[in-house]
Amino acid sequence: MGNREDLLEGARKAILEHGSAKVTARDIATAAGVSLAAIGYHFGSKDRLVTEALTEGVGSGIGDRMEDAIRSAGAGRPLHETLGPTWDDMIAILGDHREDLMLSMENLVHIAHSDDSGHYMAEASERAHLDLTAALRDTHPDLSEAHAAALGKLLFVLFQGVATLSLAAPTAHLLDGHDLILAVDAIRKT
Repeated sequence: MGNREDLLEGARKAILEHGSAKVTARDIATAAGVSLAAIGYHFGSKDRLVTEALTEGVGSGIGDRMEDAIRSAGAGRPLHETLGPTWDDMIAILGDHREDLMLSMENLVHIAHSDDSGHYMAEASERAHLDLTAALRDTHPDLSEAHAAALGKLLFVLFQGVATLSLAAPTAHLLDGHDLILAVDAIRKT
């Protein structure tokens, strides 16, 4: 690994140990085994490094699981039969990634106050939409590119909302696959 990758991994370790609000640049550099100057050289700031470390580390694992949910529930079946099971599989991800999601939410306030991090997150979100769109098109080749893109964005946004609710109100009834199918059906019928 190079310094950049070492810093991303070191940031993840240091954030888990100290929390994203309390982690220092020195904590990260020490965990990565590199100099403090390397943070500025590769990322410009500690905040940008933390944003990228959490986004890439957490986002990749969750994003891969979301794509797997689309592919496994949808294999060889029409979309209207698989949307509910796909969504249920996505909701199951929340329990496995609660700690990661908490770290991401903790970092969200910092992102909201940084134009640079905000631009990075916009790009990362677009990549996530494209990945979900590709999974939908692979699994449901009859979907047009526009429909797959719209559905990918919808699933991404719904997941973000449900993830936030699951952290803020862990005992709340979350939107499940059955609820999602009922909502879609209501829209179609009116």
